[in-house]
Amino acid sequence: MDGRDLVRGVWEIGTARGRRAWRAAWRRRRADAEGLPLRGAERARVPGLLTGTEPRPGGGLLRFARSELVVRVTVGGAVFWGWDGAEPTPSYAVVGNGPDPDPRAVLEPDTGGGWRVVSERVTVAVSRHGAVEVRTPGGTVLRRESPPRWWEPVEPGRGGARWQVRGEVPADARFFGLGGRAAGARLRDGSYRLWNTDPKGGFGPGDDPLYLTMPVHWVVADAGTHLMFHDNTWDGRVVLREGEEGAGSGADRPGTTELRAEGGPLRCWVLVGTPARVAQGWSGLTGPAAVPPQWALGYQHARWGFGSEAEVRRVVAGYASRGLPLAAVHLDIDHYDGHRVFTVDRERFPDLPGLAAELAADGVRLVSIVDPAVKAGDPLHSAGLAVGERGAFVRDARGREVRGEVWPGECAYPDFTDPAVREWWGGLYEERLAQGFAGFWHDMNEPVAFAAFGDATLPRSARHVLEGAGGDHRAAHNVYALGMARAGWEGLLRLRPAERPFLFSRSGWAGMQRYGGSWSGDVESSWEGMRASLALVLGLGLCGVPYSGPDVGGFGGSPSPELFLRWFELGAFLPLFRTHAAIWAGRREPWEFGPQVEEAARAVLAERERLRPYFVTLAHLARRTGAPYVRPLWWGAPEDRRLRDCEDAFLLGDALLVAPVLECGVDRRAVRLPRGRWYDTATGAAHEGPGQVLLDAPLGRTPVLARAGSVLPVRGEDGAVTLEVWAPARGRTGGGVVVRDPGPGFEAAEVERYAVRWAGETVVVEDEAGEPVTGVVVRGL
Repeated sequence: MDGRDLVRGVWEIGTARGRRAWRAAWRRRRADAEGLPLRGAERARVPGLLTGTEPRPGGGLLRFARSELVVRVTVGGAVFWGWDGAEPTPSYAVVGNGPDPDPRAVLEPDTGGGWRVVSERVTVAVSRHGAVEVRTPGGTVLRRESPPRWWEPVEPGRGGARWQVRGEVPADARFFGLGGRAAGARLRDGSYRLWNTDPKGGFGPGDDPLYLTMPVHWVVADAGTHLMFHDNTWDGRVVLREGEEGAGSGADRPGTTELRAEGGPLRCWVLVGTPARVAQGWSGLTGPAAVPPQWALGYQHARWGFGSEAEVRRVVAGYASRGLPLAAVHLDIDHYDGHRVFTVDRERFPDLPGLAAELAADGVRLVSIVDPAVKAGDPLHSAGLAVGERGAFVRDARGREVRGEVWPGECAYPDFTDPAVREWWGGLYEERLAQGFAGFWHDMNEPVAFAAFGDATLPRSARHVLEGAGGDHRAAHNVYALGMARAGWEGLLRLRPAERPFLFSRSGWAGMQRYGGSWSGDVESSWEGMRASLALVLGLGLCGVPYSGPDVGGFGGSPSPELFLRWFELGAFLPLFRTHAAIWAGRREPWEFGPQVEEAARAVLAERERLRPYFVTLAHLARRTGAPYVRPLWWGAPEDRRLRDCEDAFLLGDALLVAPVLECGVDRRAVRLPRGRWYDTATGAAHEGPGQVLLDAPLGRTPVLARAGSVLPVRGEDGAVTLEVWAPARGRTGGGVVVRDPGPGFEAAEVERYAVRWAGETVVVEDEAGEPVTGVVVRGL
């Protein structure tokens, strides 16, 4: 919840909050004028010519006339390079000290006076001018980075260097990633800003940037797939331009990337290989994804404006009386006392622990919103002032506490880049647990400070601890929410070590998956908004955050029955399945849209519950392998160019292809198929890929196809997990893995592997020991 439309209203100068928002904007501008030096005249710099080298484990140091470059190939094939002393750590994204150097990778001379590092999976070549090429073992160039350029202030003390680096990729390449982007899963030509931002209104495909940006992009081309990560937290832009084959005089025009950063280190990582190998390497570099509790893979209902315990009970009873499964209810800021975090409005919620216990007895959990801003002068603020030597809150260049206008009024902001502050903040979740909450969603953590004009966040001159290194908000802004998520996650582990925390966040950065997931934020209630919400889930998954989902129905509007049901159908196949709405928006209970929608929603929810064991498997596999639950169609066949351009369907794990209806009035839709046989799960009809088929999609049914030979764990009518197997094509075999949740804690989950084959006229399923498995449901015969 964020209520950006409401924020616009309170900005009116005639309201008290509006006047405070104007004052806050002027304070921020004044703070930056005082705390940030004017850059003045600048000089441009390039590396110059290569002057010498020094071999090091996994690569070496290359000295140029005006710069130095470290190149390292690590165990597993991840490539690192950094300019002017930039090393892999310290880093907010990379876990530990990063992967070890590959002892077999050595620095050796290359053609043209350059040098190269050769390893089993990748070759890195550096020219004598400082250009860097990433090549396959066969010598095909996947990426070429031109020598970087820096702009440094002429006068000392005027700030650090801004820099720019350009890259070239194959002409047929397509771009994906950069965190949560509404424009599409495939990133078209354009400029994408790297600055976590509240877009101040229900967003659609044309809005950029959004809440969770990352300098991580995928390049998928015939030559191969690779991921590029520029490990820099500063404000910047990525400019992408797709190439063109046979451009001009018949020569290919390569695709180009350009990164411009306002400061910080110039360092990057490149991972190459199949999509599955790249995802596993990214997970190894930035940390495995948190596995949500099993209940968090069920359907959840949220609203800003429940208003009272009685209303929560009424809504939950509505689901129960209609036989609609419900896993959780989310309480927004209206359950707080005066919108103040870690409080309860005792008049409207007199017995929150009792309510939580009552709902839990029926299998429904309570989830609490948590905002970072702390109202100035209240007891929590006073407690924060006693944390450490400088207090818990962000300060300005003169040491004064930075204040901003948020929902409770004038607020201070905890500095989550300070380990002592994270420990203090994590302990505050004890109050939430005592109220009976089982999960948490972090909001307003870009961070947001209402402002009548300009950037609605903290002054860029605001000072942060940054793990002891010190710095200002230019370096800390994009990792603020990451630090908040870490504080909450680690606090919950201390307070409740026997249970996996459930935590998801509106904002974050690379490595966010270690502490939970994310959601779309305030997507607009429109068909375009629904399409944008799918793009966000796909993009976040490729950037390492597998657990995410949108506000089904959009946040701030009143969707039509058709739009709501189609969005509900889509949400049922996404990891986080949650309806949510603003206090002024239309209802989101399925029965509010009429009996037809209610009946269709019942079938949708039944299918989600049936597939819950499959979602459990995908959650554990995401932690083990880095593969997202929701994957683009090209995941298993990146060489298929038609699949690279397909954005209106997705793979759910390896077994299912989901083709949601994203347009009004549609009851049939074309579906692009990857290679192999695919079964329509509604009719059982078989279709051969690659190719395109036209499928019926009446209101209430999303076309879903199962891959031939796949093994799906599903929930049977008795609640037990059953194996649903789709017959392989004649003469073919199949198989799959199943992971059963070991419990609410961190016990190791066992992976069950199954093989599927034909034996005469029968489909046989065997376990890892080769023993036949009974009780299997075989479909597609």
